[in-house]
Amino acid sequence: MSAADPVLLVLAKAPVPGAVKTRLSPPATPEQAAEIAAASLLDTLDTVAATPAVTPVIALAGDLSTARRSAEIHRALSGWTVLEQRGSTFAERLVAAYADVGVRFPGRPLLQIGMDTPHLHWSLLDAAARRLDAGARALLGTALDGGWWALGLGDPDDARVLRTVPTSRPDTGALTRRALSEHGLRVEPLPPMSDVDTMADAVAVAATVPGGRFAAAVFDLRESWLVPLRDQA
Repeated sequence: MSAADPVLLVLAKAPVPGAVKTRLSPPATPEQAAEIAAASLLDTLDTVAATPAVTPVIALAGDLSTARRSAEIHRALSGWTVLEQRGSTFAERLVAAYADVGVRFPGRPLLQIGMDTPHLHWSLLDAAARRLDAGARALLGTALDGGWWALGLGDPDDARVLRTVPTSRPDTGALTRRALSEHGLRVEPLPPMSDVDTMADAVAVAATVPGGRFAAAVFDLRESWLVPLRDQA
């Protein structure tokens, strides 16, 4: 990495049982849901680490010391800049994370993802980072459920317009695009992707990356509830 590299930011929660992936329970227990979340985060950190010429940063919510796979996550974050999330809502935490990165790494474009796309390949992140480096002002990757999985801004300060955009809704992606466009930004698309909200999502995504930690965490769970979900996919 160099002083001019784009920042690649992961917005994540510490995978503490009962605090993450609550929509996976049931059928998963809170402990199993946290194990899946930890595996997803670790696969995401590996993907970011494999992306060339970016500065890796994580904005973390929660207590990593009580998380599943805590030691493994600490090792994976060696050499990263670790920020603490600030704010009471997701929109506030998102805007604050962009602001904190802007202060820490002034003048750098920023590409932000979450921990819900363990099937993401580093080449897609690399291509998006190069577009920002070449002058793109806004990139948005929508999720198939109507949200979004990635947001890139040439100037992190532009994220402030998202403070009032409602989240976790089927129109969050469209509202995010509109807020950025009304701010005067040309919003360029990234490929749409699925993310992991429900257990059916987890099973479907795990099938696309069978060699990763995420797939192992999903398919190591009890067949009593995995078999019906596979039949639904």
